[in-house]
Amino acid sequence: MVDDEPNLAELVAMAVRYEGWTAEVAHTGNRAISQARSFAPDVIVLDVMLPDLDGLEVLRRLRRSGDDVPVLFLTARDAVEDRIAGLTAGGDDYVTKPFSLEEVIARLRALVRRAGAAAARTDSLVVVGDLELDEDSHEVRRGGEEIALTATEFELLRYLMRNPRRVLSKAQILDRVWNYDFGGQANVVELYISYLRKKIDHGRDPMIHTMRGAGYVLKPA
Repeated sequence: MVDDEPNLAELVAMAVRYEGWTAEVAHTGNRAISQARSFAPDVIVLDVMLPDLDGLEVLRRLRRSGDDVPVLFLTARDAVEDRIAGLTAGGDDYVTKPFSLEEVIARLRALVRRAGAAAARTDSLVVVGDLELDEDSHEVRRGGEEIALTATEFELLRYLMRNPRRVLSKAQILDRVWNYDFGGQANVVELYISYLRKKIDHGRDPMIHTMRGAGYVLKPA
């Protein structure tokens, strides 16, 4: 997340982290280039107006160095020529200020999917310990034994497995799996966690753990 307004940069970074992604923040163009090389992000949100290099020059330098990371421009400039300039410099999408966080997150998801960078993987298999989840076939196995899950159970398990060893709050899980459809009713999370435990952990060393007052975490047995 590259923006010279600290509050705005942290706001977007917090929204990204809430999705279960890792985020780093830069407030200058030179710092953005340095962090892009060391952090190797899957996607960059880049403001055009920066105090040293502008966002277009930042992107040109990244592209010249062979970095093809997807870039979402975030700027107050909304004229057609500004949009064209951003795309011509090698940008992938464009959002103007003021913006909604939901729109930014939706566009970032689309960019990551389009680039195939969601997991930097060659197949659709997610593995944590002896638990395997295939995102394409929706098959789940633990220790080689196939486990049948409902669509919601599968989405919940996928979110947990995409964030192994990370404590996820009930609010995060509600937002990611149910998109607030249940109005913040955390008991639906508890219910589906219990369903998963019966299928994933029953008769085995547990992988799904409750962290009191914090949420849930999945880790290898």
